[in-house]
Amino acid sequence: MLGKRFCLVWVVLAALGGIFGPVTAQGRSIITIDFQQELDTLNPLYTGMWFMTTAADMYLSPPWYIDDTLTPVPALVTEIPSAANGLISEDNRSITLKLRDDIVWSDGEPITADDFVFTYEMLVSPNNAPDTRYPYDEKIESVVAADERTVVVTYTEPFAPWLTNTFHDFPPIPAHILRPVFEAEGTIDNAAWNRAADVVSGPFKPVEWVAGSHIAFERNENYWGEPAKFDGVFMRFVPEDATVVASLVSGDTDVGTFIAYSDTPALEDAGVNIELVNSGYNEGWFLNFDPETANPAMLDVNVRKAIVLAFDRDKFNQDINLGKTYTPASFWEGTPYKDPDSAPLPYDPDMANQLLDEAGWVDSNGDGVRDKDGVELVLRHITNQRQIRKDLQVIAQQQLAEVGIKLEIENYDSNIFFGGYADDAPMAKGRFDIAELSDVGDFPDPNVSRFLCSQIPSEDNPSGYNDQHYCNEQVDALFTEQAQTVDFDKRVELFHEIDRLMNADIAWAGIWYDPDLWAINSRISNTRVSGADPLWNIAGWEVSG
Repeated sequence: MLGKRFCLVWVVLAALGGIFGPVTAQGRSIITIDFQQELDTLNPLYTGMWFMTTAADMYLSPPWYIDDTLTPVPALVTEIPSAANGLISEDNRSITLKLRDDIVWSDGEPITADDFVFTYEMLVSPNNAPDTRYPYDEKIESVVAADERTVVVTYTEPFAPWLTNTFHDFPPIPAHILRPVFEAEGTIDNAAWNRAADVVSGPFKPVEWVAGSHIAFERNENYWGEPAKFDGVFMRFVPEDATVVASLVSGDTDVGTFIAYSDTPALEDAGVNIELVNSGYNEGWFLNFDPETANPAMLDVNVRKAIVLAFDRDKFNQDINLGKTYTPASFWEGTPYKDPDSAPLPYDPDMANQLLDEAGWVDSNGDGVRDKDGVELVLRHITNQRQIRKDLQVIAQQQLAEVGIKLEIENYDSNIFFGGYADDAPMAKGRFDIAELSDVGDFPDPNVSRFLCSQIPSEDNPSGYNDQHYCNEQVDALFTEQAQTVDFDKRVELFHEIDRLMNADIAWAGIWYDPDLWAINSRISNTRVSGADPLWNIAGWEVSG
Protein backbone atom coordinates (compact mmCIF):
# COMPACT_ATOMS: atom_id res chain seq x y z
CA MET A 1 0.00 0.00 0.00
CA LEU A 2 1.44 3.38 -1.00
CA GLY A 3 2.88 5.19 1.99
CA LYS A 4 1.62 2.68 4.54
CA ARG A 5 4.63 3.14 6.76
CA PHE A 6 4.15 6.91 6.66
CA CYS A 7 0.42 6.90 7.31
CA LEU A 8 0.65 7.36 11.09
CA VAL A 9 3.07 10.25 10.67
CA TRP A 10 0.65 12.07 8.37
CA VAL A 11 -2.30 11.37 10.68
CA VAL A 12 -0.41 12.78 13.67
CA LEU A 13 0.55 15.85 11.68
CA ALA A 14 -3.04 16.26 10.52
CA ALA A 15 -4.23 16.23 14.10
CA LEU A 16 -1.70 18.90 14.98
CA GLY A 17 -2.64 21.10 12.05
CA GLY A 18 -6.43 20.95 11.90
CA ILE A 19 -7.58 19.37 8.66
CA PHE A 20 -3.86 19.36 7.93
CA GLY A 21 -3.09 22.99 7.84
CA PRO A 22 0.43 24.38 7.60
CA VAL A 23 2.32 22.84 10.47
CA THR A 24 5.79 22.28 11.79
CA ALA A 25 5.42 19.23 13.95
CA GLN A 26 7.81 16.57 15.20
CA GLY A 27 10.56 18.56 13.50
CA ARG A 28 8.80 18.39 10.10
CA SER A 29 7.83 21.37 7.97
CA ILE A 30 4.85 20.80 5.67
CA ILE A 31 3.34 23.04 2.98
CA THR A 32 -0.39 22.64 2.33
CA ILE A 33 -1.62 23.22 -1.21
CA ASP A 34 -5.34 23.26 -2.11
CA PHE A 35 -6.35 22.13 -5.60
CA GLN A 36 -9.97 22.41 -6.71
CA GLN A 37 -9.63 19.31 -8.88
CA GLU A 38 -8.49 15.87 -7.77
CA LEU A 39 -5.68 14.45 -9.86
CA ASP A 40 -6.85 11.79 -12.31
CA THR A 41 -3.55 9.90 -12.40
CA LEU A 42 0.12 10.25 -11.47
CA ASN A 43 1.27 9.09 -14.90
CA PRO A 44 1.63 12.11 -17.24
CA LEU A 45 0.92 9.93 -20.28
CA TYR A 46 -2.72 9.60 -19.23
CA THR A 47 -3.85 13.14 -18.59
CA GLY A 48 -4.36 16.58 -20.04
CA MET A 49 -5.40 18.04 -16.68
CA TRP A 50 -3.57 21.22 -15.65
CA PHE A 51 -3.63 20.29 -11.97
CA MET A 52 -1.96 16.95 -12.63
CA THR A 53 0.75 18.27 -14.94
CA THR A 54 1.41 21.02 -12.39
CA ALA A 55 1.69 18.48 -9.57
CA ALA A 56 4.08 16.42 -11.70
CA ASP A 57 6.66 19.21 -11.37
CA MET A 58 7.14 17.94 -7.81
CA TYR A 59 7.85 14.28 -8.51
CA LEU A 60 8.95 13.86 -12.15
CA SER A 61 11.90 15.73 -13.61
CA PRO A 62 11.85 16.73 -17.29
CA PRO A 63 15.04 17.26 -19.29
CA TRP A 64 14.55 21.00 -18.66
CA TYR A 65 12.14 23.26 -16.84
CA ILE A 66 10.84 26.57 -18.16
CA ASP A 67 11.36 29.07 -15.37
CA ASP A 68 9.51 32.17 -14.23
CA THR A 69 11.19 34.25 -16.95
CA LEU A 70 10.03 31.66 -19.53
CA THR A 71 13.66 30.62 -20.02
CA PRO A 72 14.54 26.92 -20.30
CA VAL A 73 16.86 25.74 -17.52
CA PRO A 74 18.56 22.32 -17.56
CA ALA A 75 17.27 19.61 -15.23
CA LEU A 76 18.14 16.07 -16.36
CA VAL A 77 20.36 17.38 -19.17
CA THR A 78 23.69 19.18 -18.93
CA GLU A 79 22.67 21.92 -21.38
CA ILE A 80 19.79 23.01 -23.59
CA PRO A 81 20.25 21.83 -27.19
CA SER A 82 21.13 24.54 -29.67
CA ALA A 83 22.81 24.92 -33.03
CA ALA A 84 25.71 26.67 -31.31
CA ASN A 85 26.54 23.73 -29.03
CA GLY A 86 26.03 21.22 -31.84
CA LEU A 87 23.09 19.47 -30.19
CA ILE A 88 20.68 20.54 -32.95
CA SER A 89 21.53 19.14 -36.39
CA GLU A 90 22.19 21.42 -39.33
CA ASP A 91 18.99 20.29 -41.03
CA ASN A 92 16.98 20.99 -37.82
CA ARG A 93 15.67 17.43 -37.88
CA SER A 94 17.33 16.03 -34.79
CA ILE A 95 18.26 17.10 -31.28
CA THR A 96 20.62 15.42 -28.85
CA LEU A 97 20.02 15.27 -25.11
CA LYS A 98 23.17 14.96 -23.03
CA LEU A 99 22.14 13.57 -19.64
CA ARG A 100 23.82 14.39 -16.36
CA ASP A 101 25.86 11.54 -14.90
CA ASP A 102 24.47 11.92 -11.35
CA ILE A 103 20.72 11.58 -11.95
CA VAL A 104 18.91 8.74 -10.17
CA TRP A 105 15.42 7.53 -9.42
CA SER A 106 14.24 7.69 -5.84
CA ASP A 107 15.13 4.01 -5.37
CA GLY A 108 18.73 4.76 -6.33
CA GLU A 109 18.60 3.32 -9.86
CA PRO A 110 20.29 5.55 -12.47
CA ILE A 111 18.12 7.57 -14.84
CA THR A 112 19.44 6.72 -18.28
CA ALA A 113 18.71 7.17 -21.96
CA ASP A 114 16.75 3.93 -21.79
CA ASP A 115 14.09 5.65 -19.66
CA PHE A 116 13.56 8.21 -22.42
CA VAL A 117 13.34 5.53 -25.12
CA PHE A 118 10.91 3.50 -23.02
CA THR A 119 8.68 6.54 -22.42
CA TYR A 120 8.55 7.18 -26.16
CA GLU A 121 7.73 3.52 -26.83
CA MET A 122 4.88 3.64 -24.32
CA LEU A 123 3.45 6.78 -25.91
CA VAL A 124 3.33 5.35 -29.42
CA SER A 125 2.45 1.75 -28.54
CA PRO A 126 -1.05 0.85 -29.80
CA ASN A 127 -1.43 -1.31 -26.68
CA ASN A 128 -1.59 1.80 -24.50
CA ALA A 129 -4.27 4.51 -24.53
CA PRO A 130 -2.50 7.73 -23.51
CA ASP A 131 -4.43 10.99 -23.39
CA THR A 132 -2.63 12.06 -26.56
CA ARG A 133 0.30 10.77 -28.60
CA TYR A 134 0.99 14.05 -30.34
CA PRO A 135 3.64 14.90 -31.49
CA TYR A 136 5.41 11.61 -30.80
CA ASP A 137 3.32 9.67 -33.31
CA GLU A 138 3.17 12.28 -36.06
CA LYS A 139 6.37 14.29 -35.84
CA ILE A 140 9.02 12.02 -34.32
CA GLU A 141 10.74 9.45 -36.50
CA SER A 142 12.83 7.84 -33.75
CA VAL A 143 14.17 8.14 -30.23
CA VAL A 144 17.48 6.35 -29.81
CA ALA A 145 19.85 5.77 -26.91
CA ALA A 146 23.22 6.52 -28.50
CA ASP A 147 24.75 5.50 -25.18
CA GLU A 148 23.64 5.41 -21.55
CA ARG A 149 23.85 9.22 -21.26
CA THR A 150 22.87 10.32 -24.77
CA VAL A 151 19.40 10.49 -26.30
CA VAL A 152 18.97 11.35 -29.99
CA VAL A 153 15.51 12.44 -31.12
CA THR A 154 14.96 12.54 -34.88
CA TYR A 155 11.92 14.27 -36.35
CA THR A 156 10.21 13.53 -39.64
CA GLU A 157 10.89 17.16 -40.60
CA PRO A 158 12.07 20.31 -38.81
CA PHE A 159 9.87 20.74 -35.75
CA ALA A 160 9.84 24.25 -34.29
CA PRO A 161 7.98 23.44 -31.01
CA TRP A 162 10.52 20.80 -29.87
CA LEU A 163 11.40 22.68 -26.67
CA THR A 164 7.95 22.20 -25.13
CA ASN A 165 7.17 18.93 -26.89
CA THR A 166 10.21 16.71 -26.42
CA PHE A 167 9.96 15.01 -23.02
CA HIS A 168 9.16 18.34 -21.40
CA ASP A 169 5.44 17.59 -21.68
CA PHE A 170 5.96 13.89 -20.89
CA PRO A 171 8.91 13.56 -18.48
CA PRO A 172 10.59 10.15 -18.56
CA ILE A 173 8.93 7.42 -16.51
CA PRO A 174 10.93 4.61 -14.83
CA ALA A 175 11.59 1.83 -17.32
CA HIS A 176 12.89 -0.57 -14.67
CA ILE A 177 9.52 -0.35 -12.88
CA LEU A 178 7.09 -0.22 -15.80
CA ARG A 179 8.76 -2.34 -18.48
CA PRO A 180 8.10 -5.58 -16.53
CA VAL A 181 4.43 -4.53 -16.30
CA PHE A 182 4.25 -3.93 -20.04
CA GLU A 183 5.94 -7.24 -20.80
CA ALA A 184 3.60 -9.12 -18.46
CA GLU A 185 0.31 -7.39 -19.29
CA GLY A 186 0.93 -5.97 -22.74
CA THR A 187 0.00 -2.47 -21.56
CA ILE A 188 0.73 -0.01 -18.77
CA ASP A 189 -2.78 1.41 -18.81
CA ASN A 190 -3.57 -0.31 -15.51
CA ALA A 191 -0.14 -0.23 -13.90
CA ALA A 192 -0.21 0.28 -10.13
CA TRP A 193 2.45 2.98 -10.57
CA ASN A 194 -0.12 5.20 -12.32
CA ARG A 195 -1.75 5.87 -8.94
CA ALA A 196 1.07 4.82 -6.63
CA ALA A 197 4.18 6.36 -8.14
CA ASP A 198 6.59 5.16 -5.47
CA VAL A 199 9.67 5.50 -7.72
CA VAL A 200 10.12 9.05 -8.99
CA SER A 201 12.77 11.50 -10.15
CA GLY A 202 11.63 14.81 -8.59
CA PRO A 203 12.33 16.46 -5.23
CA PHE A 204 9.20 14.96 -3.62
CA LYS A 205 7.50 11.58 -3.84
CA PRO A 206 3.86 10.65 -3.23
CA VAL A 207 3.36 8.46 -0.17
CA GLU A 208 -0.42 8.43 0.27
CA TRP A 209 -3.42 9.08 -1.96
CA VAL A 210 -6.82 9.12 -0.28
CA ALA A 211 -9.46 9.42 -3.00
CA GLY A 212 -11.62 12.50 -2.64
CA SER A 213 -9.35 13.91 0.04
CA HIS A 214 -5.62 14.40 -0.54
CA ILE A 215 -2.24 13.23 -1.71
CA ALA A 216 0.67 13.45 0.73
CA PHE A 217 4.20 13.95 -0.61
CA GLU A 218 7.42 13.64 1.33
CA ARG A 219 10.90 14.84 0.47
CA ASN A 220 12.80 12.50 -1.85
CA GLU A 221 15.98 11.84 0.10
CA ASN A 222 17.59 10.33 -3.02
CA TYR A 223 16.85 13.37 -5.18
CA TRP A 224 19.77 14.01 -7.50
CA GLY A 225 19.45 17.82 -7.25
CA GLU A 226 19.58 20.20 -4.32
CA PRO A 227 17.37 18.69 -1.60
CA ALA A 228 14.07 20.40 -0.84
CA LYS A 229 14.19 22.97 1.95
CA PHE A 230 11.11 21.53 3.69
CA ASP A 231 9.84 18.05 4.47
CA GLY A 232 6.64 17.55 2.57
CA VAL A 233 3.56 18.74 0.72
CA PHE A 234 -0.01 17.98 1.71
CA MET A 235 -2.14 18.47 -1.40
CA ARG A 236 -5.84 18.69 -0.54
CA PHE A 237 -8.62 18.34 -3.07
CA VAL A 238 -11.16 21.04 -2.25
CA PRO A 239 -13.71 21.59 -5.03
CA GLU A 240 -15.50 24.48 -3.30
CA ASP A 241 -13.82 27.81 -4.06
CA ALA A 242 -15.26 29.33 -0.87
CA THR A 243 -13.57 26.67 1.26
CA VAL A 244 -10.21 27.28 -0.41
CA VAL A 245 -10.51 31.02 0.19
CA ALA A 246 -11.58 30.57 3.83
CA SER A 247 -8.64 28.22 4.46
CA LEU A 248 -6.21 30.71 2.91
CA VAL A 249 -7.61 33.54 5.01
CA SER A 250 -7.43 31.49 8.22
CA GLY A 251 -3.90 30.29 7.43
CA ASP A 252 -4.88 26.62 7.29
CA THR A 253 -3.77 26.57 3.65
CA ASP A 254 -0.46 27.86 2.33
CA VAL A 255 -1.07 27.88 -1.41
CA GLY A 256 -4.16 28.04 -3.60
CA THR A 257 -4.73 28.68 -7.28
CA PHE A 258 -7.58 29.19 -9.75
CA ILE A 259 -8.89 31.81 -7.34
CA ALA A 260 -11.83 33.86 -8.63
CA TYR A 261 -11.06 37.54 -9.09
CA SER A 262 -13.99 38.36 -6.82
CA ASP A 263 -12.17 36.63 -3.94
CA THR A 264 -8.87 38.49 -4.23
CA PRO A 265 -9.81 41.54 -2.08
CA ALA A 266 -10.58 39.38 0.97
CA LEU A 267 -7.34 37.46 0.50
CA GLU A 268 -5.23 40.58 0.16
CA ASP A 269 -6.91 42.05 3.26
CA ALA A 270 -5.84 38.90 5.12
CA GLY A 271 -2.22 39.39 4.05
CA VAL A 272 -2.20 36.61 1.45
CA ASN A 273 0.08 37.36 -1.48
CA ILE A 274 -1.60 37.29 -4.91
CA GLU A 275 0.52 36.49 -7.96
CA LEU A 276 -0.81 36.79 -11.53
CA VAL A 277 1.28 34.68 -13.90
CA ASN A 278 0.86 34.70 -17.68
CA SER A 279 0.43 31.08 -18.70
CA GLY A 280 -1.20 31.38 -22.11
CA TYR A 281 -4.54 30.15 -20.77
CA ASN A 282 -7.87 31.58 -21.84
CA GLU A 283 -11.28 30.50 -20.57
CA GLY A 284 -13.39 29.64 -23.56
CA TRP A 285 -16.27 27.84 -25.19
CA PHE A 286 -15.27 24.88 -27.35
CA LEU A 287 -18.06 24.20 -29.83
CA ASN A 288 -18.95 20.73 -31.08
CA PHE A 289 -18.55 20.19 -34.85
CA ASP A 290 -19.30 16.45 -34.84
CA PRO A 291 -22.34 15.79 -37.06
CA GLU A 292 -22.93 12.51 -35.24
CA THR A 293 -23.23 13.96 -31.74
CA ALA A 294 -23.90 17.72 -31.93
CA ASN A 295 -27.24 19.44 -32.33
CA PRO A 296 -27.45 20.00 -36.12
CA ALA A 297 -27.64 23.74 -35.49
CA MET A 298 -23.99 23.64 -34.36
CA LEU A 299 -22.90 22.80 -37.91
CA ASP A 300 -24.05 26.24 -39.16
CA VAL A 301 -21.44 28.95 -38.67
CA ASN A 302 -24.16 31.61 -38.38
CA VAL A 303 -25.81 29.72 -35.54
CA ARG A 304 -22.45 29.42 -33.78
CA LYS A 305 -21.99 33.13 -34.26
CA ALA A 306 -25.47 33.84 -32.88
CA ILE A 307 -24.70 31.78 -29.77
CA VAL A 308 -21.67 33.94 -29.02
CA LEU A 309 -23.48 37.21 -29.82
CA ALA A 310 -26.26 36.27 -27.39
CA PHE A 311 -24.01 36.07 -24.33
CA ASP A 312 -22.68 39.29 -22.78
CA ARG A 313 -19.11 38.28 -22.00
CA ASP A 314 -17.93 41.82 -21.27
CA LYS A 315 -20.60 42.33 -18.62
CA PHE A 316 -19.79 38.98 -17.05
CA ASN A 317 -16.15 40.01 -16.73
CA GLN A 318 -17.09 43.40 -15.37
CA ASP A 319 -19.57 42.08 -12.81
CA ILE A 320 -18.27 38.65 -11.81
CA ASN A 321 -14.56 39.11 -12.49
CA LEU A 322 -14.62 42.67 -11.04
CA GLY A 323 -13.26 44.12 -14.25
CA LYS A 324 -9.86 42.58 -13.52
CA THR A 325 -9.77 40.68 -16.81
CA TYR A 326 -11.34 40.97 -20.25
CA THR A 327 -12.85 39.06 -23.16
CA PRO A 328 -10.08 37.53 -25.30
CA ALA A 329 -10.28 37.68 -29.07
CA SER A 330 -7.84 34.85 -29.72
CA PHE A 331 -6.80 31.46 -28.44
CA TRP A 332 -3.32 33.07 -28.40
CA GLU A 333 -4.43 36.16 -26.47
CA GLY A 334 -1.58 38.02 -24.80
CA THR A 335 1.09 36.67 -27.18
CA PRO A 336 2.60 37.86 -30.48
CA TYR A 337 0.75 35.04 -32.25
CA LYS A 338 -2.65 36.67 -31.84
CA ASP A 339 -3.90 38.31 -35.03
CA PRO A 340 -3.59 42.04 -34.23
CA ASP A 341 -6.78 42.79 -36.13
CA SER A 342 -8.90 40.27 -34.24
CA ALA A 343 -11.62 41.47 -31.88
CA PRO A 344 -14.19 39.57 -29.82
CA LEU A 345 -17.75 39.52 -31.10
CA PRO A 346 -19.88 42.05 -29.22
CA TYR A 347 -23.00 41.34 -27.22
CA ASP A 348 -25.71 41.83 -29.86
CA PRO A 349 -28.93 39.84 -29.25
CA ASP A 350 -30.66 41.63 -32.12
CA MET A 351 -28.05 40.37 -34.59
CA ALA A 352 -28.25 36.93 -32.96
CA ASN A 353 -32.00 36.86 -33.57
CA GLN A 354 -31.52 37.94 -37.16
CA LEU A 355 -28.90 35.26 -37.86
CA LEU A 356 -31.06 32.55 -36.32
CA ASP A 357 -34.09 33.67 -38.35
CA GLU A 358 -32.05 33.63 -41.56
CA ALA A 359 -30.73 30.17 -40.72
CA GLY A 360 -34.31 28.90 -40.49
CA TRP A 361 -34.42 28.37 -36.74
CA VAL A 362 -37.78 29.79 -35.63
CA ASP A 363 -40.18 29.09 -32.77
CA SER A 364 -42.85 27.29 -34.78
CA ASN A 365 -44.80 25.88 -31.82
CA GLY A 366 -44.72 28.88 -29.49
CA ASP A 367 -42.87 27.12 -26.65
CA GLY A 368 -40.18 29.81 -26.53
CA VAL A 369 -37.50 27.58 -28.08
CA ARG A 370 -36.54 27.83 -31.73
CA ASP A 371 -36.77 24.73 -33.89
CA LYS A 372 -36.08 23.57 -37.43
CA ASP A 373 -37.16 20.42 -39.25
CA GLY A 374 -38.60 19.05 -36.02
CA VAL A 375 -35.39 19.59 -34.02
CA GLU A 376 -35.48 21.93 -31.02
CA LEU A 377 -32.60 24.37 -30.53
CA VAL A 378 -31.61 22.79 -27.22
CA LEU A 379 -27.88 22.85 -26.52
CA ARG A 380 -25.88 21.00 -23.87
CA HIS A 381 -23.41 23.22 -22.02
CA ILE A 382 -20.96 21.11 -20.03
CA THR A 383 -18.13 21.95 -17.65
CA ASN A 384 -16.72 20.82 -14.32
CA GLN A 385 -17.77 21.78 -10.79
CA ARG A 386 -15.81 25.04 -10.55
CA GLN A 387 -18.17 27.60 -9.02
CA ILE A 388 -17.46 30.48 -11.40
CA ARG A 389 -18.24 28.21 -14.34
CA LYS A 390 -21.48 27.11 -12.72
CA ASP A 391 -22.38 30.77 -12.16
CA LEU A 392 -21.66 31.52 -15.81
CA GLN A 393 -23.88 28.65 -16.94
CA VAL A 394 -26.88 30.16 -15.16
CA ILE A 395 -26.30 33.61 -16.66
CA ALA A 396 -25.69 32.22 -20.15
CA GLN A 397 -28.80 30.07 -19.85
CA GLN A 398 -30.91 33.17 -19.14
CA GLN A 399 -29.37 35.26 -21.91
CA LEU A 400 -29.53 32.59 -24.61
CA ALA A 401 -33.17 31.94 -23.70
CA GLU A 402 -33.90 35.53 -24.73
CA VAL A 403 -33.03 34.65 -28.33
CA GLY A 404 -34.86 31.31 -28.31
CA ILE A 405 -31.97 28.98 -27.43
CA LYS A 406 -32.48 26.57 -24.55
CA LEU A 407 -29.29 25.78 -22.69
CA GLU A 408 -29.18 22.54 -20.73
CA ILE A 409 -26.56 22.64 -18.00
CA GLU A 410 -24.41 19.67 -17.04
CA ASN A 411 -21.56 19.54 -14.53
CA TYR A 412 -19.06 16.77 -13.95
CA ASP A 413 -16.33 15.99 -11.48
CA SER A 414 -13.02 17.09 -12.96
CA ASN A 415 -11.57 13.59 -13.25
CA ILE A 416 -14.56 12.72 -15.45
CA PHE A 417 -14.84 15.99 -17.37
CA PHE A 418 -11.14 16.04 -18.29
CA GLY A 419 -10.96 12.33 -19.13
CA GLY A 420 -10.17 10.92 -22.54
CA TYR A 421 -11.98 8.82 -25.10
CA ALA A 422 -10.94 5.58 -23.42
CA ASP A 423 -12.46 6.91 -20.19
CA ASP A 424 -15.85 7.51 -21.86
CA ALA A 425 -15.50 11.17 -20.91
CA PRO A 426 -18.41 13.40 -22.02
CA MET A 427 -16.40 15.85 -24.08
CA ALA A 428 -14.17 13.21 -25.68
CA LYS A 429 -17.26 11.21 -26.63
CA GLY A 430 -19.11 14.27 -27.98
CA ARG A 431 -21.90 14.46 -25.41
CA PHE A 432 -22.01 18.26 -25.55
CA ASP A 433 -22.66 21.23 -27.79
CA ILE A 434 -20.66 23.79 -25.81
CA ALA A 435 -17.87 22.76 -23.45
CA GLU A 436 -16.30 25.33 -21.17
CA LEU A 437 -12.76 25.13 -19.89
CA SER A 438 -9.51 27.02 -19.86
CA ASP A 439 -6.92 25.59 -22.21
CA VAL A 440 -3.59 26.42 -23.80
CA GLY A 441 -1.20 25.00 -26.36
CA ASP A 442 2.45 24.26 -25.75
CA PHE A 443 3.06 27.52 -23.89
CA PRO A 444 5.27 29.47 -24.25
CA ASP A 445 5.35 27.92 -27.71
CA PRO A 446 2.11 28.63 -29.64
CA ASN A 447 1.78 25.13 -31.11
CA VAL A 448 -1.42 23.29 -30.24
CA SER A 449 -2.73 19.90 -31.32
CA ARG A 450 -6.40 20.08 -30.32
CA PHE A 451 -7.50 21.71 -33.59
CA LEU A 452 -5.84 19.18 -35.93
CA CYS A 453 -7.99 16.88 -38.08
CA SER A 454 -5.67 13.97 -37.26
CA GLN A 455 -6.39 14.43 -33.55
CA ILE A 456 -10.13 13.71 -33.76
CA PRO A 457 -10.77 10.84 -31.31
CA SER A 458 -12.42 7.61 -32.37
CA GLU A 459 -12.36 3.90 -31.65
CA ASP A 460 -9.33 3.67 -33.93
CA ASN A 461 -7.75 6.81 -32.49
CA PRO A 462 -8.72 6.91 -28.79
CA SER A 463 -5.79 9.19 -27.93
CA GLY A 464 -6.98 11.96 -30.25
CA TYR A 465 -7.17 15.31 -28.48
CA ASN A 466 -9.53 17.15 -30.85
CA ASP A 467 -12.76 16.39 -28.99
CA GLN A 468 -14.58 19.18 -30.87
CA HIS A 469 -14.13 17.35 -34.20
CA TYR A 470 -13.16 20.71 -35.70
CA CYS A 471 -11.47 20.08 -39.04
CA ASN A 472 -10.51 22.81 -41.51
CA GLU A 473 -8.03 21.56 -44.10
CA GLN A 474 -6.61 25.04 -44.66
CA VAL A 475 -6.04 25.47 -40.93
CA ASP A 476 -4.50 22.00 -40.81
CA ALA A 477 -2.04 22.87 -43.55
CA LEU A 478 -1.05 26.08 -41.77
CA PHE A 479 -0.50 24.22 -38.51
CA THR A 480 1.75 21.78 -40.36
CA GLU A 481 3.66 24.64 -41.96
CA GLN A 482 4.15 26.59 -38.73
CA ALA A 483 5.54 23.51 -36.98
CA GLN A 484 8.24 23.30 -39.66
CA THR A 485 9.02 27.02 -39.60
CA VAL A 486 11.95 28.02 -37.40
CA ASP A 487 11.96 31.68 -38.50
CA PHE A 488 10.11 33.57 -35.75
CA ASP A 489 8.59 36.34 -37.89
CA LYS A 490 7.34 33.92 -40.54
CA ARG A 491 5.85 31.71 -37.87
CA VAL A 492 4.03 34.67 -36.33
CA GLU A 493 2.48 35.48 -39.73
CA LEU A 494 1.28 31.90 -40.10
CA PHE A 495 -0.42 32.02 -36.70
CA HIS A 496 -2.11 35.30 -37.58
CA GLU A 497 -3.67 33.54 -40.58
CA ILE A 498 -4.66 30.54 -38.44
CA ASP A 499 -6.27 32.95 -35.98
CA ARG A 500 -8.27 34.68 -38.72
CA LEU A 501 -9.58 31.40 -40.11
CA MET A 502 -10.52 29.96 -36.73
CA ASN A 503 -12.29 33.16 -35.74
CA ALA A 504 -14.23 33.08 -39.03
CA ASP A 505 -15.27 29.48 -38.26
CA ILE A 506 -16.27 30.38 -34.67
CA ALA A 507 -14.28 27.31 -33.63
CA TRP A 508 -13.63 28.77 -30.20
CA ALA A 509 -15.06 31.72 -28.27
CA GLY A 510 -13.03 33.34 -25.52
CA ILE A 511 -14.77 34.11 -22.23
CA TRP A 512 -11.99 35.65 -20.16
CA TYR A 513 -8.25 36.07 -20.40
CA ASP A 514 -7.05 33.65 -17.76
CA PRO A 515 -3.55 34.11 -16.35
CA ASP A 516 -2.79 31.79 -13.46
CA LEU A 517 -3.78 33.40 -10.19
CA TRP A 518 -1.83 32.10 -7.20
CA ALA A 519 -2.59 32.90 -3.57
CA ILE A 520 0.41 32.27 -1.32
CA ASN A 521 0.68 32.51 2.45
CA SER A 522 3.26 35.06 3.57
CA ARG A 523 5.17 32.38 5.48
CA ILE A 524 6.20 30.83 2.14
CA SER A 525 8.95 32.59 0.19
CA ASN A 526 11.05 32.14 -2.96
CA THR A 527 8.00 30.94 -4.91
CA ARG A 528 9.13 31.74 -8.43
CA VAL A 529 5.93 30.58 -10.11
CA SER A 530 6.18 29.95 -13.85
CA GLY A 531 3.31 30.03 -16.33
CA ALA A 532 4.79 26.99 -18.07
CA ASP A 533 6.03 24.90 -15.13
CA PRO A 534 4.35 26.46 -12.08
CA LEU A 535 6.15 24.41 -9.40
CA TRP A 536 9.47 24.15 -11.21
CA ASN A 537 11.46 25.45 -8.21
CA ILE A 538 9.36 24.02 -5.38
CA ALA A 539 12.45 22.39 -3.87
CA GLY A 540 13.76 25.91 -3.29
CA TRP A 541 10.64 27.24 -1.56
CA GLU A 542 11.31 28.36 1.98
CA VAL A 543 9.04 28.03 5.00
CA SER A 544 9.14 30.31 8.04
CA GLY A 545 7.15 30.08 11.25
